[in-house]
Amino acid sequence: MLLEEVIKRPLLLTEKGTRLRESENQYFFEVALKANKVEIRKAIETLFSVKVDAVNTLIVRGKTKRMGRGTGQRKNWKKAMVTLKDGETIEFEGA
Repeated sequence: MLLEEVIKRPLLLTEKGTRLRESENQYFFEVALKANKVEIRKAIETLFSVKVDAVNTLIVRGKTKRMGRGTGQRKNWKKAMVTLKDGETIEFEGA
C-alpha cells in the first residue's frame, strides 16, 4: 500500500482532538481500513517528518440513516490516534 493511500485525512475539528493535541501530543487521522499500525507509523513519519511514539487504532462503525421510507448504512472507517515523541509537532496548512 502506498504511503499516500494509508492516510486519508487529519481529524482536526473535534474538542477531544484539540485537547489531546495540546496536552498529550496526540493527533487523529482517518486511515485506510486495511492499513496496520506499522504502515500508519511509516506514513506519518515520512509524510510529516516527525518521530512517532505510539499508534492506536479503532474501527468507527457506520451509522444507520433513514432516506425517506427506507434505511441505509454509512461505511465503516478506521481512526488512528498517533502519539508523537516530546518536542515533535505537526503543522497543518489552513488550521
